[in-house]
Amino acid sequence: MPASRDEIVAHASALLEIERFPEFAPQGLQVVGADEVTTIACGVSCSRELFERAVALGAELVLVHHGLFWRNEPLVVDARLRGRLEALFRGNASLVAYHLALDAHPTLGNNAVLAERIGAQPLGPFAEVGLGCSIQPIDLPALAARLESTLDRAPLVLPGGEHPVQRIAIATGGAGSALIRAAHEGYDALLTGEPEEPSGATARELGVHLIAAGHHATERFGVQALAEHLGARFGLEWHYVEVENPV
Repeated sequence: MPASRDEIVAHASALLEIERFPEFAPQGLQVVGADEVTTIACGVSCSRELFERAVALGAELVLVHHGLFWRNEPLVVDARLRGRLEALFRGNASLVAYHLALDAHPTLGNNAVLAERIGAQPLGPFAEVGLGCSIQPIDLPALAARLESTLDRAPLVLPGGEHPVQRIAIATGGAGSALIRAAHEGYDALLTGEPEEPSGATARELGVHLIAAGHHATERFGVQALAEHLGARFGLEWHYVEVENPV
């Protein structure tokens, strides 16, 4: 049976407690399509390819982590934005986006699911939306291999010494700037998506490992966990659409 789009969005927004997070973009419903939903398609980031493939799957609702509108982008409908909107409009599909709130959720969030996948146990929050974790002592090459198996891509590893990892801060996406904070808070390593240029020197000088496993790759799991939850709650079919992205 179809479910109400607005009920789905209201439930997801309340579940993620979106009001707790100061944001760079509007959260929740960004493009209005069909009132009723039978199928959800999810993906990491907005793109015309994602929207076209979602519509081909019969999705009336597209769920993403990185939405269509950002405060640091020009307020103009250019060829990129027009093409994306046209793809949604052709399928009468709604777009729903959750950013920081989906990073931070304690069970469905990007950090929480990635921690679970690599065998790390949550200790508490790290930085704004990250997660501090413990892990059975593991040397850096073995942890990198575990991540490669989990994410299907080899991470960039910037060692901070020879010590094993027992406490790891996880902040998916573009959180390379949190490396100093991780060191000051006593973590052995920071796992994120993207490094920053000073990260190599910072790692060596502060004795903290940096593992950068890809912005896209580290943020695949949150949308899938949320789509699975919504599918179960509302009796909906759901699909994950992988759009290749090496970043």
